[in-house]
Amino acid sequence: MKWHGRLLVISPHLDDAVLSCGVLLAAHPAPFVCTVFTAAPDKNMTTDWDRQSGFADAFEAMQARKAEDVHALDLLGAFPIHLPFCDAQYKVPSMEDSLVAAIQQTLRDVKPSSVMMPMGLFHSDHTMVANACMKLMHRFGHVRMHAYEDVPYRTMPDIVPNRLRTIEELGFAAQPFDVVGVAANARHRQLKRAAINAYQSQLRAFGPDGQAGLYSSERYWRLRETDAQSNARTRPQSHNAFWTPSPNR
Repeated sequence: MKWHGRLLVISPHLDDAVLSCGVLLAAHPAPFVCTVFTAAPDKNMTTDWDRQSGFADAFEAMQARKAEDVHALDLLGAFPIHLPFCDAQYKVPSMEDSLVAAIQQTLRDVKPSSVMMPMGLFHSDHTMVANACMKLMHRFGHVRMHAYEDVPYRTMPDIVPNRLRTIEELGFAAQPFDVVGVAANARHRQLKRAAINAYQSQLRAFGPDGQAGLYSSERYWRLRETDAQSNARTRPQSHNAFWTPSPNR
């Protein structure tokens, strides 16, 4: 299937969109990338991941990482949008309603024809963003919604089929989706590699062994809301089915 219209990629962290969709971004004219967790905590701190990335503290880390992201997306011809939420490593609770509202406003501002969201593999931030996007699907029925397999977590044993079962249990159907010509273009693959290299701090943290899994082929899924989910939205809910615990990055 060919890709038409304005593309918006939803990225949990400052690198996820490029790692998981970099070839697609390079192939598409003027796409938008909305990254959710780009804020430093109100109170400065130092985490293991930030130290491994080469930073003294969270304030330095987030400032540098946003600059890396702007550079990486510029190489791909993409426009960055940074939302003011803190990722799980900073132990700052993200209110789901606020996150859903912020993504909804981004969709209204960008007015995309197609959206790529994370599948929500392994990391709690990824799952939270994926679930927030699914909660919005019925409000944007005219938008084509897709999920990308989150790199590097997609290589973990059984992680994709397990997540597909969870997505089905939440009331959504997922079908494999192929974008014609995206993976075959050598120039686009080169641009993705250059964009990944722009995230020097994250490459340091991944280390040589972790970097090997960052260049796997991209895989996408077409999402739609099932009739069961549509009916469930009309019934009162006794609990929040979208909460997941938050491991460190």
